[in-house]
Amino acid sequence: MNPQAIAIGYGNELRSDDGIGQKVAKTLQLSQVKSIAVHQLTPELAEVLAHADLAIFIDACLISETSQVQIQSLSPTSCNIISGHTADPRSLLALTQALYNYSPRAWWIKIPGINFELGYSLSPIAETGMAIALQKITQIIDANSSAII
Repeated sequence: MNPQAIAIGYGNELRSDDGIGQKVAKTLQLSQVKSIAVHQLTPELAEVLAHADLAIFIDACLISETSQVQIQSLSPTSCNIISGHTADPRSLLALTQALYNYSPRAWWIKIPGINFELGYSLSPIAETGMAIALQKITQIIDANSSAII
């Protein structure tokens, strides 16, 4: 089977909780999902997104922004096209739309963290968020399974 759902986890694995997106992507084990772990979102990912029916972006956020795992639906907007070498999910979707005249349905999962210092281990808050995020990703995939070819 050729997976048509993409999960892209991103962040800096050398900065403790900031690496949670990559850790979720590496842990995710769903046959219908292509899981990608990257340090940052780059324009080269537009080609991968152009072949997906569904995209899920996974990243860390500061606990001061929220103490809960955040799930947000995304759509590209023309004012968000990437102008440099790195991007956020919306600008990457906008670039995909501009280059391929298509962008997949997309979700952005933000996992709260408290420790963004140098290190490899996750805080207990990030560990809990990781477990919740994995459940939420499975729910998103299940809810969209009829649209994934």
